[in-house]
Amino acid sequence: MELRLLIDCGVLLSYFAVIIFIGLYMGRKEDNLEDFALGGRRIPWWAVLASIIAAETSAGTFFGTPGEGFALRNYTYLQLAIGTIIARILVSYIFIKPYYDYRVFSIYEYLTVRFGARTKNAASAVFMITRLLASGARLYVGAIALALAYEMIKGVRPGPIQTLWIYILSTVAIVILTAIYTTLGGIKAVIWTDLIQASIMFGSAVVAVGLLFSAIPGGWDEVVRRTGGFQLNDFFTTGLDPAKHGWQKIVGMFAVEYTIFAGLFGSTFITMGTHGTDQDMVQRMLTAPDIRRSRRSLILSGLADIPIAFTFLSIGLLLWVYYQAHPDPTLPKTPNETFCHYILYQMPVGLRGLLLAGIFATTMGSLSTALNALATSFTRDWYIPYINPGAGEEGSLRAARWATVAFSILMIAVASATCYCVIVLPNVRIIPIALGIFGYTYGSLLGIFFCGMLTKRRGADWANPIAMICGFLFVALISNLPNDIAKIFGTQLYAPPKWFPIMEFPWWICFGTIVTFTVALLFKTNRPAAVNRSVAIS
Repeated sequence: MELRLLIDCGVLLSYFAVIIFIGLYMGRKEDNLEDFALGGRRIPWWAVLASIIAAETSAGTFFGTPGEGFALRNYTYLQLAIGTIIARILVSYIFIKPYYDYRVFSIYEYLTVRFGARTKNAASAVFMITRLLASGARLYVGAIALALAYEMIKGVRPGPIQTLWIYILSTVAIVILTAIYTTLGGIKAVIWTDLIQASIMFGSAVVAVGLLFSAIPGGWDEVVRRTGGFQLNDFFTTGLDPAKHGWQKIVGMFAVEYTIFAGLFGSTFITMGTHGTDQDMVQRMLTAPDIRRSRRSLILSGLADIPIAFTFLSIGLLLWVYYQAHPDPTLPKTPNETFCHYILYQMPVGLRGLLLAGIFATTMGSLSTALNALATSFTRDWYIPYINPGAGEEGSLRAARWATVAFSILMIAVASATCYCVIVLPNVRIIPIALGIFGYTYGSLLGIFFCGMLTKRRGADWANPIAMICGFLFVALISNLPNDIAKIFGTQLYAPPKWFPIMEFPWWICFGTIVTFTVALLFKTNRPAAVNRSVAIS
């Protein structure tokens, strides 16, 4: 047992050493903010492609997507991939060109030119708060492996307090390791380490599928027998209840998470929000030398989403079949931990270390990009305009690095709070948490960006924050957020009327965008539309 543990630890430590070395080496010789934030706009498109995949494939995907497959035993989650492809094409031809034309570092600088500082400040603040909460919430997932490893080594499951401390200490270790190369290496370190992390992540997932399939007695015939075979509704569902009629049928459809309509419309708006108005994702696109190569990396990343999502869902479904054939009384109650349980107890030595490296690869990949984007947004949107307008290249770079450290500390705080909530509520599913946080606010962001890019004279600087608040409040209503908060205190504020649709998370950004955009259109732009797109923002 000790020898096998040493081998796995050796594989894991080697991974950490290689990642930190490459991150620091690729990020050397940075002497200005453009190098830190955009890599001098000299990153090859294929490296940008890998970085996008690594950023959106977080540890939540590594555990959460198999958890969806394990819990639902179908591929309906895959319907959301349809919208991600449509959205990336739209983002490529609506959003990327203005960002390159204005040569922005922070994409919210575009809003300063189009509307004014108030709109930019509101959008930047929404991004920073949302990204901090979302990335911090995902951080705890990487610590699941260490909590289960503790149980395997000690032979007893840790109590709630012990589990919480394991999560917190693991989170601190992950953040420190990631912050080292992110702070010193900037976006170049992020992208080149993302390339390695994406390769390890997908490679380890494919290995897991092969091992699971070979371990199921009877192979494919057993999978079909246990699941009842695969029909069309295992991949595509409408969510329309034949027992309901008229408006009630539509209301019921909105209450189903994964439907073809959510994939075509809801997921399209989700991806436009996360890939068009989120500094975390857009920043890496702007590191490509030109618009054409940036578009190529973005669109191809959408096509890559389909096999990646299919692979992780297959892991979850095969896990369910495997544990039906090999019952395990120690199997965790929450589906989120099932894949990690299998890795620790069933994977061959060495491969287990590789899979654990894949877990930390996804965690560190998404964390590093978030830290770099938050630091860039803070420096360009707040530090330079308001705190130190006279900051030169050296001062701006120093501010970005200190901001990375500060956001690392805040990430640890959010992750620790998330760990506590997950321990108290063990049946919580990761995917709805990860996507749901964005759903409350990114509709407001997307609606304002649409107003800026699709119109020339609509949207006022003073009114746009009001439009964003309206979008958020509407999403709070359709998501039943007030009652969800009230449940924590054991009460209910109101009973939603039957005619009012309570919607699942794939629809939140869609309707938040529609409301924000509609309200913004009511007001006229109070400055001439910006036309001189060749002038860089400074």
